[in-house]
Amino acid sequence: VCIGNPPYDRQTIDPDDPSQQRKGGWVRFGDPAQGNVKHAILDDFLAPLHASGQGVHAKNLYNDYVYFWRWAIWKICEQQPGHGIISFITAASYLRGPGFAGMRELMRRSFDELWIIDLEGDNLGARKSENVFAIQTPVAIALGIRNGPARPDTPATVRYARIIGNRAEKLASLDAMTQLNDLPWRTCFTGWADLFLPSSDTPYWNWPLLTDLFPWQANGIKVGRTWPIENDKDTLHTRWKRLMSATGSEKRILFKDSPTGRKAKDAATKSLPPSASAQSIALSDSVSPTPPCVRVAFRSFDRRWLLCDGRLIDRPSPDLWRAHGDQQIYLTSLLTKVLGEGSASVVTVHIPDLDHFCNRGGKDVIPLWRDSAGTEANITAGVMEKLTESYGWAVTPQRFLAYAYAILASPSYVTRFWEELTIPGPRLPITKNADLFTAAANLGERLIWLHTYGERCVPPGKKAGKLPSGRARIEVGVPQSETDYPEDFAYDAIKQELRVGKGVFSGVRPEIWAFSISGLEVVKSWLGYRMRKRSGKSSSPLDAIRPSAWHFDDELLDLLWVLDHTIDLLSEIDALLGQILAGELWTAGEMPTPTEAERTGPKPKVGSQSMFVE
Repeated sequence: VCIGNPPYDRQTIDPDDPSQQRKGGWVRFGDPAQGNVKHAILDDFLAPLHASGQGVHAKNLYNDYVYFWRWAIWKICEQQPGHGIISFITAASYLRGPGFAGMRELMRRSFDELWIIDLEGDNLGARKSENVFAIQTPVAIALGIRNGPARPDTPATVRYARIIGNRAEKLASLDAMTQLNDLPWRTCFTGWADLFLPSSDTPYWNWPLLTDLFPWQANGIKVGRTWPIENDKDTLHTRWKRLMSATGSEKRILFKDSPTGRKAKDAATKSLPPSASAQSIALSDSVSPTPPCVRVAFRSFDRRWLLCDGRLIDRPSPDLWRAHGDQQIYLTSLLTKVLGEGSASVVTVHIPDLDHFCNRGGKDVIPLWRDSAGTEANITAGVMEKLTESYGWAVTPQRFLAYAYAILASPSYVTRFWEELTIPGPRLPITKNADLFTAAANLGERLIWLHTYGERCVPPGKKAGKLPSGRARIEVGVPQSETDYPEDFAYDAIKQELRVGKGVFSGVRPEIWAFSISGLEVVKSWLGYRMRKRSGKSSSPLDAIRPSAWHFDDELLDLLWVLDHTIDLLSEIDALLGQILAGELWTAGEMPTPTEAERTGPKPKVGSQSMFVE
């Protein structure tokens, strides 16, 4: 029997860099006399990931608790042939994380029975709950039982139970247990690498995964420092001049070297986006050209400016820049994490930040197009043809994305499938009724027009970039002086007034103030990043260089109008979703399967250009 509470400590390790691998007993184990010291301790967890093309998630395995699990499995299930039990309480990331597929497979091969008690306790994700420990990440108890000789070709039966409530209630439930049957167990999925989460007989599981319909997903950009992103271009230009006027150690401090990313001494990057100069930041001076400022999608409905230079961005996601163009639409969601209340996706026309969707993210960006010209759709081959043949008219990529967006942008989608969505990866119900598809696509196009601030799916007779006015009005504009720059904001639900410093916005419905995306309160987040004392952490003294005056009234009004019209559309979308779910739907088995090539990003083309707009 091996029982305990192993430590959990996430390490910053590049699995492709041998110099960063742990040495000695942590990495290699076994008995040299028996000749079984042949592999690194996590090889059995890593190999299935790389074989399935999911090696990008391998970094999540480098956690102390994962090492302890692998050692315990070796000690109990491999070093001796008979009965054995392992019971650990650890971080719960291995239950559903894509990087733990190989770990789950080995656990199924090693045990005859697995009993999982999910204690939740996530204070960082979209569905917050109280933890039994004073930590931020969810935990689970696992009981792995070996009843005799190994049966590696027979997967363990995995059962799951969840204990909810506050800390005291969870501990009381555990204390009341005298036998396993005291909990209501549910049987989990049975595939080797499947999640340690319960299956169900709802139709939801028959629908195609969103990621099987739009097969290429990418990470948003991770700048790795806060000062190159701001709400106005003038401030960014001032920061750049201040950086270029610095010398030596001061420049490194201002630049903010990253432990695992870009450093001031690094040479100019050859990947997208390009650098404004071939010199490193450390060697650049006051005559060095200022990088262009481009719009980026910082958070849902929040557009900001970025000094667009490869030397400044730790993880630039070059495939996104390669496919960026004036037809592109990016759909973001939580594809590998659990969705919370609100819309299941958001669209933007700008390159998204890594945490764009709800201030937490990963490989969660789905571009509509694989090329900057908008000629090669990021939709699995055969899907458009199947729908076109079924409906009797041509289904375009834009219309298909609009249909998907109407479904996923509706908060009732998450409400209806709350339990199913504890397993990451939303599934899309695609109607076989041509009229319902048309109605949903029409509503989706209206939403895309609103949520891209008028840049895409522009209705006939409307101007690109021009939004319809809503109920909100500027009663008192925020004074445009440095001394009156807003320090706080407040909302009066009775008066339906939003106060920003000395400014007053009327006609702001409570639904707008409460509008959230998986825990990201959109209006509060937008304002928080624009106050004198702003949200988020500072990474450099350059962050102290701020806009000299408030000039964001019109941008705030646009945001309020977008949410105003969105709320008006939701009841119509919710009713339509009910009709779609009541009708005949396409199953995953009826849809084409994406190839591995379709799941990879676009390759560089000779002479290709990416869009950079000042």
